[in-house]
Amino acid sequence: MQSNFKHTLLKVFSMFSVVRGYNIGLIILAQYLTSVFILAPNTPIFDVLLDPFLLAVVLATIGAVASGYIINNFYDQEKDIINRPQKFILDRMVSQQTKLKLYVILNFLVLLAASAISFRAVLFFITYIFGIWYYSHKIKKMPLIGNLSSALLSISPFFAIFLYFKNYNALIYVFGFYLFLILAMRELIKDLENIKGDLALDYQTVPVVYGESLTKWIFTLMVLINTAVSLFLVLNFDLGLMDYFFLYSILTLIICLSIIWLTISHKHYNLAHNMLKLLIFLGVLSIILLDPALIINKIF
Repeated sequence: MQSNFKHTLLKVFSMFSVVRGYNIGLIILAQYLTSVFILAPNTPIFDVLLDPFLLAVVLATIGAVASGYIINNFYDQEKDIINRPQKFILDRMVSQQTKLKLYVILNFLVLLAASAISFRAVLFFITYIFGIWYYSHKIKKMPLIGNLSSALLSISPFFAIFLYFKNYNALIYVFGFYLFLILAMRELIKDLENIKGDLALDYQTVPVVYGESLTKWIFTLMVLINTAVSLFLVLNFDLGLMDYFFLYSILTLIICLSIIWLTISHKHYNLAHNMLKLLIFLGVLSIILLDPALIINKIF
């Protein structure tokens, strides 16, 4: 009995690892914070949180992203054996057949949830699902195009809530571009981390095709562009206390850049990677800093 429970628990942890439960939780938080503070600032907070159609958007997004991680994990299995042996051991607790079945079920549920919203939502999620599959199957192995495609697919869930609220706030687009650059930089660092497995399996990533030095120069260019975007946000938008996040972001990217150029081992790339992950998390939370008093005003 205890053995069966332990085995089931390990399978649950395995699927949580495969679908990147942490990332999905962050997407849920990002969608609701964006809805409350940017897209529907004049709507009572509980009306936003309890909106069944917004919930359908969020659920469809969760399903689409989770299915994307599953198909990506399916194609990356051989590479993960080399680059992430511990993660591979955990992920393989669930069979490939089970993963594919769950992939199909999730995509069906995504389209079901999207159909409750609108026809445009159905088209959006069909395109998104196909985009993730095509990325995992084909584009991922293309240098730079694969990195940019991954970043674009990662940022796409934000646009799902635009379809519902029909509020095309300029701040969202600029902030979305900021996040896109951070995600693209993170993808470059992942390529530097995974160069051993990519070489073994002939993945045509930027470091494999163009070398580590040019990869670092591309990363440097992205840091400079992102710094300019951060300053543009601070100088041209009323961001409240969120200004401090973007100033912190510039400092973090400078530190990451230093680590990338001075790195002498794999663990330094991993450190820079984790710093960017933390920056993305703080970036989502910082949406509250646009107007902290809004929470109190909306509740009371």
